[in-house]
Amino acid sequence: MKKKAIIGAIIGAVILVILVTIIFIFKHKKPEYRLLKVYDVAGKASVTRKDIGELEPYNNMVLESGDRVALDTGEMVLQADNDKYIYLEEHTELVLKASGTSRNSKTTIELEKGGITNDIQNKLSEDSSYEINTPNSTMSVRGTIYRVYVYEEDGVKYTKITVFQGKVVTHLKYKDGTISTKTVEVEGGKETLIYEDGKTTDYVFETQDIEYEEVPNYILEILLGMAKDDRELSISQEELEELLSKGPFTVTFVYNGNVFGTQTVERGKKAVVPKLKPAEKGTWQFDFTTPITENTTIEWK
Repeated sequence: MKKKAIIGAIIGAVILVILVTIIFIFKHKKPEYRLLKVYDVAGKASVTRKDIGELEPYNNMVLESGDRVALDTGEMVLQADNDKYIYLEEHTELVLKASGTSRNSKTTIELEKGGITNDIQNKLSEDSSYEINTPNSTMSVRGTIYRVYVYEEDGVKYTKITVFQGKVVTHLKYKDGTISTKTVEVEGGKETLIYEDGKTTDYVFETQDIEYEEVPNYILEILLGMAKDDRELSISQEELEELLSKGPFTVTFVYNGNVFGTQTVERGKKAVVPKLKPAEKGTWQFDFTTPITENTTIEWK
């Protein structure tokens, strides 16, 4: 009996040691930090960080929650975790807020002006969220491809939300910061338009079919790449190729490998020589009497 008691005590002690070790490992396990970075950038852009100031972004630059990201000209793509991509359009400014881990991520984008296309490739977990706020609206998703564009005309502020895949739930945001309890769900292939004129915030229309002719070529090209990768979209590869063949086209002026400026040119029209020169010596390597029939890059040499 005494021998059995000793063996039992030893087994109990071993189990206790194992449990303590497991608890210690889990308690001191390093947190699973989120990935937040500049995936790709070419052109004139900036990242402004609190207590540091303005920084020049570069590929694979690690971003922090609270960073203000701005793209003046060129292209820029941000990455959150391993499956969320944010494509910025020219003249876009936003504040990026992120917390949690890749398993319970909280992402909020304060889009102040310009446009972004969001590609959330995997459905979010129940503990995760992805929201975009504009001056007159807020929207949330769990997994989808959609564009948000903020602009102003004649003193009226607009937000256009265009959904290429999945569903986006939208709410009106009033001037005093309160959020409407009413929701408008925008399905793939549809878009909505919200306005705020200083007195009223409301939908110009709740949903209608996407007017693809008004979607910038830059976004159509991103969608075409997705279609070629067999991503499910509300528009086919053939339709995208036909739209892109009609123009308008983007003429990109490049100096020393960087984007100096861009022009939007209708099919068959001609690009215009930029008023400003990137350097005292050299010239644009292009015949400006040539009609533009596709996206064109012109280098200064």
